[in-house]
Amino acid sequence: MSRYPLHTIASAPAQSKPVLQQLQQAFGLIPNIAATMAVSPTLINGFIGLFERVHASSLSEPQIQTLLLTNAVTNASEWPVAFHTALALQQHVPPADVDAIRHGLPPADSQLAALSALARTLIQQRGHLDDADQRRFLAAGFSAEQLLEVIAVVAASTITNYTSSVTRPPLEAPFEAFAWHAPAQ
Repeated sequence: MSRYPLHTIASAPAQSKPVLQQLQQAFGLIPNIAATMAVSPTLINGFIGLFERVHASSLSEPQIQTLLLTNAVTNASEWPVAFHTALALQQHVPPADVDAIRHGLPPADSQLAALSALARTLIQQRGHLDDADQRRFLAAGFSAEQLLEVIAVVAASTITNYTSSVTRPPLEAPFEAFAWHAPAQ
């Protein structure tokens, strides 16, 4: 059960309404994570600004969804795992690769595996990459600029992941088939 209200466009603070309207148009619904973020115009406006830039990066949508799903699993964030599972499949990330990521394993696709490994390392090592981590990523066909773009994706998804852990939004019906529960620690 959510610890925060699920705002609608009508109930949200005035400064949060434009973002909720934008998300409604993009997804056909207001994702519950955004409905809880709307409590803080600072949070939701910062979140949407960064996500717009992430989706305008040189990374493809399947690559971005691979990163977002990896980040959600690595951060043990249940709502984002379900949401990004659905979006990854919509973006034609192979179902076997999506399943692998959901189980903390690398995707079979070598480029998606490199992205997933880099994101997981960034999160687990709190942003500290050694030279070998960077060389492996670059050897997979990515650029130094894209390495920095991965950092932006990790930062953006951290907002979603942490908000989910704090607010615990309910999962929407379209994403229930992709429900995921973090392994016990």
